[in-house]
Amino acid sequence: MMPVNGFDLLSHCINGKLASLTPNDPECCIFRVHSQLRNINDKAYEPQLLAIGPYHRGKDGLRQMEEHKLRYLHLLLRRINENSVEAYISAMRELEGRARRCYAEPISLTTDEFVEMMLLDGCFIIELFRKFRRRYLIGDPCDPIFQLDWMCPMLLCDVLLFENQLPFFVLTKLFEMTAVPNQQGNLIDLALFFLEDSLPCERRSSESLQNSGHLLALAHKSITPPYVRINTHVNVIDVEEWNTIPSATEIKEAGVKFKKLEGVNLFDIKFNNGVMEIPPLQIDDGLESLFRNLIAYEQYSRNNNAKYFTEYMNFMDNLINSPKDVELLRRRGIIENWLGDDEAVSTMFNKLGDGVTVSNLSYAQIFRDVNKYCCRPWNVRKAKLRHNYFNSPWASISFFAAVFVILLALTQTTFSFLPYITPQK
Repeated sequence: MMPVNGFDLLSHCINGKLASLTPNDPECCIFRVHSQLRNINDKAYEPQLLAIGPYHRGKDGLRQMEEHKLRYLHLLLRRINENSVEAYISAMRELEGRARRCYAEPISLTTDEFVEMMLLDGCFIIELFRKFRRRYLIGDPCDPIFQLDWMCPMLLCDVLLFENQLPFFVLTKLFEMTAVPNQQGNLIDLALFFLEDSLPCERRSSESLQNSGHLLALAHKSITPPYVRINTHVNVIDVEEWNTIPSATEIKEAGVKFKKLEGVNLFDIKFNNGVMEIPPLQIDDGLESLFRNLIAYEQYSRNNNAKYFTEYMNFMDNLINSPKDVELLRRRGIIENWLGDDEAVSTMFNKLGDGVTVSNLSYAQIFRDVNKYCCRPWNVRKAKLRHNYFNSPWASISFFAAVFVILLALTQTTFSFLPYITPQK
């Protein structure tokens, strides 16, 4: 734009855009997954039955649950002897502005649509948790969610999708408003009781899980260590030494032994004196979606020191390059393959890291130690000897028999030469 009578229209336009910018809100915690992640497995981020929040609201195939949301609200009001939602609408209106700021993208819903969404979605989640905890809770005895075996597992997957979230303070407000005397458990306990069957390891005490932004964040915090595992001695010059390791079958050939490590956190992998100890992981149909959404959550997290699932995924991706690697870890009890196909597990881990940024600082020392161990010639020769001659009882017997024959031949040869080398009297 050219200046007009000394007035620069372009400057005015840019200044207007700068003035309309809103600062980044520290409460912003619910994002759409970027295309680099989504293009690998789009279905892993899409709800199957239940839309929570604005991102998937109104999509085909998800509208059937809207009637269930109304039914759950009706049952909730009847149980607490109320016949109007006026107080709840008023409370949600007060939270609307704060809730909108939790979403990274502008939400096109009107105020009434957004408030209705918060009320229906929030009350549905809370009642779902309550009914799951106490199946005899007053309600519809023909509730298909609990009559049909397949519905709860699908809903469980849906409430742990990164894009399918409500701010946790919305749930907390509705939970407090609908509390009843002698109510068992707080919201965090109820949520984790519902979620724990899908979590890959035991969860932490709920006492340390306050201030979670949403349910997926709560699940993440509940199963990750309260401490940060960062190796501060990593040198950029040694990047090749600590950034990758050979596959499980390759390092087994170099003499590394694998051992299942029980009773610890999933991320507490250890390597010492040629023994790699790894906690067991159960792999079923829902694990890939859960891992992808937890990794997506970590990719958008402001805490760069707690990307546990991202780095665990990268560690396992290094170990697993083929179905043979999966078979080795499965035989050691480290992988429990409920998929029934080692190739499917191998493919899953090999694709989980596509489009993901990994620092890998947590396992840097393990990578370094494994690489050094595998480079020692004696370890390689010892492993080959064990593989070639001691991989079965018969091979061991054959080896010792061969050694015995050789020693016997040497002894016989020695005695046959003795008359010639012994001085004659």
